Amino acid sequence: MTPSQADALLALGATLRQAGYRFMTVTPSTHRRINARPGNEQARDLRDVFGWSRPFAAAALPPGMLDLMATAGVLAGAGDNLRSTVRASTLADLLLFHSAFPTHDDDAVFFGPDTYRFIGAMRRAFGALDVVTTRAIDIGCGGGAGALAIAQAFPGADVIGADVNRAALALAEVNARLNGAASFAAHESDLFDGVTGDFDLVISNPPFVVDPDERRYRHGGGERGAELSRRIVEEGLARLRPGGRLMLYTGVALSGADDHFLDSVRATLDAQCAAWSYEELDPDIFGGQLGEPGYEEVERIAAVWLQARKR
Repeated sequence: MTPSQADALLALGATLRQAGYRFMTVTPSTHRRINARPGNEQARDLRDVFGWSRPFAAAALPPGMLDLMATAGVLAGAGDNLRSTVRASTLADLLLFHSAFPTHDDDAVFFGPDTYRFIGAMRRAFGALDVVTTRAIDIGCGGGAGALAIAQAFPGADVIGADVNRAALALAEVNARLNGAASFAAHESDLFDGVTGDFDLVISNPPFVVDPDERRYRHGGGERGAELSRRIVEEGLARLRPGGRLMLYTGVALSGADDHFLDSVRATLDAQCAAWSYEELDPDIFGGQLGEPGYEEVERIAAVWLQARKR
């Protein structure tokens, strides 16, 4: 994204905010069902264009907005079949750009119900932090929702958003400017490889499914998609300062009472942490994934929340 494109996207976000724009991003299956209803074939307002990712005619937008989209490089199609290549979602008082629906590309920038659960759990946990947070990192930051939530909660902290996806980092930088997060810095990094130093707070909401195409925004790798999550626990604890916190939201494929992810990190947590906790936030997410290869023995995918305090 060039500087002029970033400035135009920032102006587009400011225009949406001034218009009172609000949109909660739903699951892909819900998105498909709503868009398939009669009358939803064509966009009629801003939510249809930038939330529901419906085709639109130029007349559907206020004057000047189409030019901003074109300058930002987020306008596709022609005639009455124009499309926005980004969505804009609201999370409390944050307005965040991410990829338009449907997301298929390897560099797609994910945002959805998992993001809302992740940020909600993180904000609840912030009240229990007993160390001063001066440096924090969001691993696999995507569009930057987690990092920006940290910047809001700890205005004096240096906050890094790390990701291997340059498209995600470009959107995260725009989202940081749009939401007034001056302390945010984007780093291209494979987990911790591209950043130096240690942290008071490490957070992450990584990909956790088995994706045959190994798209970066979906594929967690390893057994049942848990490899990235396991690495974040191990490498994150190594980068935490004494008393620092690790907060991980992930999905775990479960069969019976077997939790292979927890079993894989339990010894590390016991050895390096003064305290840690692990809970299911939602017992059944991504149900459609259970029909895919690699999930033949899986009964459910649970959203789990891991917190650990470094010894």
